[in-house]
Amino acid sequence: QVRLVESGGGLVQPGESLRLSCVASGFTFSKYGMTWYRQAPGSEREAVIGIVYSGAIINYVDSVKDRFLISRDEDKNTVYLQMNSLEPEDTAVYYCGTHVFGSSIWGQGTQVTVSP
Repeated sequence: QVRLVESGGGLVQPGESLRLSCVASGFTFSKYGMTWYRQAPGSEREAVIGIVYSGAIINYVDSVKDRFLISRDEDKNTVYLQMNSLEPEDTAVYYCGTHVFGSSIWGQGTQVTVSP
């Protein structure tokens, strides 16, 4: 069974950092790209940043390009999202996702709230 489990969210002040983790299971992690998504209240879920199996990075949102970093650890089947200089506009539920066996899969999400 394909499973993605996110963790690391929380309440932080503007300018602070958080690192999200997503542990994958049920598929050969090293062969698939992984993407971080977010969904703010009242908005559609959007792709934020992705990493392909080769390690190449894909940025989907200009506003996070110099602040968010994605990485993956093949030994731990984990993808990370390092978020720096957080802004209130980054407040959202963050999901990791992938596309395996013909289906798009997401985890349950982790809440990130940026507030003074």
